[in-house]
Amino acid sequence: MLSVATAAGVCGIDGFLVSVECDARERMAGFEIVGLPDLAVKEAKERVQTASRNSGFAFPALSFTVNLAPADRKKEGSAFDVAILAGILRCTGAIKEAVDLSRKCLLGELSLTGQIRPVRGVLSMAVAARDAGITEIFVPHENAAEAAAVQGLTVYAPADMRQLVRHLNGVEAIAPYVCEEIDLSCIAPGMPDFADVRGQVLAKRAMEIAAAGGHNILLIGPPGTGKSMLAKRLPSILPPLSFREAIETTKVHSVAGTLPPGVSLLSTRPFRSPHHTMSAVSLVGGGANPTPGEVSLAHNGVLFLDELPEFPKTVTDSLRQPIEDRSVTITRATGRVTFPCSFMLVGAMNPCRCGYFGHPTKKCTCSPADVHRYVSRISGPLLDRIDIEVELPSISYDELASGKSTGESSAQVRERVCRARAFAAARMAEEKNIFCNAQLDAARIRRYCTADETAKAVLRGAYERLGLSARGYDRVMRVARTIADLDGSEIIRAEHIGEAIQLRSLDRKYWGNP
Repeated sequence: MLSVATAAGVCGIDGFLVSVECDARERMAGFEIVGLPDLAVKEAKERVQTASRNSGFAFPALSFTVNLAPADRKKEGSAFDVAILAGILRCTGAIKEAVDLSRKCLLGELSLTGQIRPVRGVLSMAVAARDAGITEIFVPHENAAEAAAVQGLTVYAPADMRQLVRHLNGVEAIAPYVCEEIDLSCIAPGMPDFADVRGQVLAKRAMEIAAAGGHNILLIGPPGTGKSMLAKRLPSILPPLSFREAIETTKVHSVAGTLPPGVSLLSTRPFRSPHHTMSAVSLVGGGANPTPGEVSLAHNGVLFLDELPEFPKTVTDSLRQPIEDRSVTITRATGRVTFPCSFMLVGAMNPCRCGYFGHPTKKCTCSPADVHRYVSRISGPLLDRIDIEVELPSISYDELASGKSTGESSAQVRERVCRARAFAAARMAEEKNIFCNAQLDAARIRRYCTADETAKAVLRGAYERLGLSARGYDRVMRVARTIADLDGSEIIRAEHIGEAIQLRSLDRKYWGNP
């Protein structure tokens, strides 16, 4: 007898349907799985047989052949267990012949007791099922919330195979899983607030500009000046995730296995802060079976690299292509996958190894050569991809000892950032893949960055005095465009150019570059 069930797999962050074809014959007992399965899929034979018996279903001495179609696409993971056993049970008569398993997507790993365990990538699989016209999906209870985020699907979350079979046979129906609505517009409770940061007015202004334009930013200052505090509060002033962004971001975390239990969609922008001992593969993704790296886990959010010079140069230089392309393609002998990685890079560093170069009261123990050697660990090409650099001075006693905070809250800053983003979006409504000013190339800078005559004169003077390169000119114009957006001005004025130049003035001090 032949039966066909439907499961799904994942390639990159995109799901694809898998037709699980089960054939049972009365000949020498056997169990074979074909269709380019990996080791985890091949091991399903033992899990399926034991789970069937422990669930109260006989596993007859027949010859079973299971084909996972399309047979030329590699199948990975344990998500096919439930579909394989369901197909076999339909062949043996435990599931009624009238049940059409091909129009139901069955996902989950089986324990030896028959319980259905969670798997990775359910959101991507659910999207693929919905796009293929399937309306019912059966997933582990721990994955039900993310599957329910896909509109147009009825989600069931059986606890074990016995409950699943009773539902399919019409004996005892499982109630559909209902997902609570998620408000993507509010700041998550417990998120660090900008009001907690004392002093550092210039740095806070720089963070607001970076958030409004999606610009990468580098924070330089001695220890204890609030670099990490500011970076951790950046997500609280970024615009809310759109539904499309929430789906994309959740897909990445679902595939990587980092989605918190019971979460249907990530409602806040991710913040990733990897340690400087990480490898390039951990940062950009890879492995024998490619998985997302930190740049993809920070998709639509913030990637914070603290102590930036301490990262190996090969690691930081691997960021150059992801920053430009906003995606990472990993090629292996079995194929290639692409992960999205549109993120804001925030770097933080001390001005020298001891941390006190230029400090007003503490003496720096580094020689000029030591300072140059330390900051030179950050390559020129990576610096070229950072639009804003800001120096954080030491905080005075009065600022720290003040009894109450005088700074603005994240909600106040976020309101201005959202207003600036909306102002820019209206101007670039015709653009399909440009969502913020940081993505403007040279042609679009000429199109959208219109300056008045006074601003042009200021920029000309800075260009000649500082010896700016063409790339430096573009950086200044991008940041000035964002500052003008915060002012609600379509024309870039002299004060916007002046502030943008001020936010790119540290190259000469630390790296000797214009």
